[in-house]
Amino acid sequence: MADNRKRQGYIHGALILTLGVIIMKILGAVYKIPLGNILGDEGYSMFMSAYNVYNIFFTLATAGLPVAISRLVAEADANGRVKQEEKTFRVALATFAVIGIVFANLMYFCSDWFAGTYLENPDAALSVRAMAPAILLVCLVSAYRGYFQGNGNMIPTTVDEVLEVLFKAVSGLIIASLILRSGKGLPEGSAGAITGVSIGSVVSLAYMILYRHTHRASLKAPYSAGIRAEDDTPGDDDKADKASKIVKDIFSIGIPIAFGACIMAILNSVDSKLCMNRLQSAAGFSYKDAKILYGVYGKAQTFFNLPAALVTPLTISIVPAISGAIAKGNGKEAAHISENSIKLAAVFAMPMGAGLAVMSGPIMNVFYKGSHEAGPALLAMMGLASFFVCILLMENAVLQASGFEKYTMATMISGSLVKIAVNWFLVAQPGINIYGAPVGTLCGYIAMCAVNYHFMSKHLERAPSLKVILVRPLLATAAMSVTAWGVYRILGIAFGLNNSGRMLICMGGGILAAICVYFFLTLRLGNITKEDITQIPKGEKVAKLLHLD
Repeated sequence: MADNRKRQGYIHGALILTLGVIIMKILGAVYKIPLGNILGDEGYSMFMSAYNVYNIFFTLATAGLPVAISRLVAEADANGRVKQEEKTFRVALATFAVIGIVFANLMYFCSDWFAGTYLENPDAALSVRAMAPAILLVCLVSAYRGYFQGNGNMIPTTVDEVLEVLFKAVSGLIIASLILRSGKGLPEGSAGAITGVSIGSVVSLAYMILYRHTHRASLKAPYSAGIRAEDDTPGDDDKADKASKIVKDIFSIGIPIAFGACIMAILNSVDSKLCMNRLQSAAGFSYKDAKILYGVYGKAQTFFNLPAALVTPLTISIVPAISGAIAKGNGKEAAHISENSIKLAAVFAMPMGAGLAVMSGPIMNVFYKGSHEAGPALLAMMGLASFFVCILLMENAVLQASGFEKYTMATMISGSLVKIAVNWFLVAQPGINIYGAPVGTLCGYIAMCAVNYHFMSKHLERAPSLKVILVRPLLATAAMSVTAWGVYRILGIAFGLNNSGRMLICMGGGILAAICVYFFLTLRLGNITKEDITQIPKGEKVAKLLHLD
């Protein structure tokens, strides 16, 4: 069996995706941080507004349907149905193409309405139009990603995403800079930066097509072929379902997931509209000042999204793992994977969220020097909220993989209502203004996590233990946070904090010391076990090196 067809354990697969995400985030920082400084707070508000519209269509098209493909392919693979896997992919690709064409036309021809009426930021209309081609391309790419992920092969998705971000970053920055240097305004500069998204998507799709073409022979063999040969159990791969049934299955699984996730994308766009509206109509800010406040809030969101991006690979990896276990009737394995994955999400997300909160001042002052003074406080609150975002993502993935995807819609709706209500009241207060937005985010995500846990307790064979998930990571995170702040302040006294260069050195020292403390305590408290380590490449040697029993 070809090496690239070897089934990866879900932690192994998640590790591959995480390495890709780390590279992506570095490239994303190279893109968004200079872009934020090129466009300024006002121009960045246009960029963020257009992205919020794009995310609605992007989420509708890609959040649920790839998960559905992944589940269907994983189930077919578990039963040795090769033709079913192949036909599922072909039907999904055609379906995604139609969806992409419809959504791209809506974005392009309704851009003025989205920007001016819906978001109350009419200067963002050109940026919304520039996003339209990307939604068609990313729909096609998502069909490929769902297929490979369902087969447990995370390598194509990882390479593909890195290529996409690389070309997006390079082309977007070059185009935006050239447009602004030519004397064009901020709306044109923002649209130029967004054009890079489409360029990255073209490269992404080309890679996926090439990968499937060059690996076509090995992709026809089911992962489980070796196991079935030993057991003398032939797979039911002689007949695939009708296209209409596959489409029905894709939509029956994908639509609830897509709408649940889309609620969050809509919520972000509503957040944009609500903030702009309440800052002007109730808090008394001018249109320009409102754009500046929302722009610095958008810059804080760049870092807020980092923990979720690093945890998302694990959510992608566990869907086929849990679905495959359930398809084989192994409920205990599915429950174990569910609890372990949420625990690992907490182990990684909690220190990242706390780190953003504790180091929010130097982070914003170093990377967005000259931005509005509200930045550090906004990031501190968003850092706390980022932990609950990560837990929510894992809870959603567990419910979706277990066949309870409809419940995630109720979760998203309830949390969204909480966030909107808090934002509506707080942002309108002149003394609170934009600071009310992250408070609403925190309250909304806490509510979502609580509702999801209720559903898991009620419907899963065994609900994840809160003690296992939260207590030990919290102890290690508390010690890490004290270390980070203490080392940063000590270095600040020694070297000074009067310029961004020195501040960066002091911040780096604090973060490095905090990582060492957290890593040591995580191992000693048993937050990461030998079982976890052995599921990654060379895991046995790593576990022995770390003296894990």
